[in-house]
Amino acid sequence: MRLEDLTRLNRARAERRAAVVLTDLASAQMSLVLEGDAVEGPRGEAIAQALRTGKAAHVEIEGQSLFINVYLPPPRIVVIGAVHISQALARLAPVAGYDLTIIDPRTAFATDERFEGVTLVADWPEDVLKETPLDSYTALAAVTHDPKIDDFPLSAALSAGCFYVGALGSRKTHAKRVERLTDMGNTAEEIARIAAPIGLDIGAATPAEIALATLAQIVQAFRCRDLVTGR
Repeated sequence: MRLEDLTRLNRARAERRAAVVLTDLASAQMSLVLEGDAVEGPRGEAIAQALRTGKAAHVEIEGQSLFINVYLPPPRIVVIGAVHISQALARLAPVAGYDLTIIDPRTAFATDERFEGVTLVADWPEDVLKETPLDSYTALAAVTHDPKIDDFPLSAALSAGCFYVGALGSRKTHAKRVERLTDMGNTAEEIARIAAPIGLDIGAATPAEIALATLAQIVQAFRCRDLVTGR
């Protein structure tokens, strides 16, 4: 790989931006494509598929034998609220390969005893997210039922293009949330991305079942996300 491309690849990885390296198996020539670069036709389709799955692939395109190596930022979940659902989600997320962070300023809930071994930040989301901003490889789930805690990170997640944004609450609760987020400057198109009520509709009733439904919806959103490939 050219030094210039290696530098770009390392920069992309530091910025949590996805990339693929294409190797022509006949000539051993390598080229770098960053997510969002315009790539037309079958090559663009093959790159998009690799970015969705995160798996390397050997493809034949227009008489060329190519090996696609994928570099995806580790997908992560940020949960707003140290509640029972969060406890269950913290156990499930690593099994599916997701890093998980829980943020809750309520120190009575955000305790190491309740969340042993979990990355837990007992502070206001607006302060935490200044240090660790959201991005397109982050899923955000807001589960406190408290607008003072949930609304800012929900707005920030929509603006950052998080691949998944979900919020706990009834449709009536969400209607009021929509009004608040609109007042905060989010567009109707952005707000429509929020999964509310949160999670796939599996008839979940317990915190563990809601956590399972939420994780399933996060995985679905990640694997089916839109990718810009120039097609």
